[in-house]
Amino acid sequence: MRIATWNVNSIRQRLTHVLAFLKEAEPDALCLQELKCVDADFPRAEIEDAGWQVAIHGQKGFNGVAIISRSKLEDVRRGLPGDDRDEQARYLEGVLPHGNGVVRLASIYLPNGNPPNTEKYPYKLAWMERLAVHAKGLLAHEEPLVLAGDYNVIPEPRDARDPAAWTGDALFLPPTRTAFRKLQSLGFTEALRATTDAAGLYTFWDYQAGAWQRNNGIRIDHLLLSPQAADKLGAVSIAKHVRGWDKASDHVPVLIELN
Repeated sequence: MRIATWNVNSIRQRLTHVLAFLKEAEPDALCLQELKCVDADFPRAEIEDAGWQVAIHGQKGFNGVAIISRSKLEDVRRGLPGDDRDEQARYLEGVLPHGNGVVRLASIYLPNGNPPNTEKYPYKLAWMERLAVHAKGLLAHEEPLVLAGDYNVIPEPRDARDPAAWTGDALFLPPTRTAFRKLQSLGFTEALRATTDAAGLYTFWDYQAGAWQRNNGIRIDHLLLSPQAADKLGAVSIAKHVRGWDKASDHVPVLIELN
């Protein structure tokens, strides 16, 4: 089974990119973030015509998550539990049948949190706490579980080309990194770091100041695996070449293989 995650930074602007990646990588499921559209405006027909199933949790102009899959998702949940007042579309979960088994899969668009001296940062930390509570409950099912998405977290200095430039940023502040480690400590394996300790592996390059051309990137897109999924992990890859496509997203897909 191949599962990918990708912040597309507007599905309507990046539809041709998504279709091209689906054809190239042939994943069983692709988790998308930052759709920037409501469900009705999502290009469902074009993706379904290419042979895929779609589950969507959209929001006008902002946020939005989706899961594109070969087989239809079951037990779909839209929205992260824990705060009925939260209207931001940042979490989508479902069960993906595969062979004789299933994989529970979530597409996550974690809040950015900037500027840190505003209400946006407490919201980020509170959202991460809600995610940890929900994830702990999901682990109790003792099934293959993949929490995939744009976490807006730089876990370690080696995950940034220039760590000093991110010292005061919400993506790299100590409370952010501590919350991410707390989530992992529940029993999750971070897929990429289970396969390599290498530095210089990035998933995001800003549009400004020639960041892509200078490889001035950061790694903020992650896949967290339950023990049952981690036991099946075969390979992890970053589709870095996608950032070089015309009018590309500032993020690239990350792909795992579960045996």
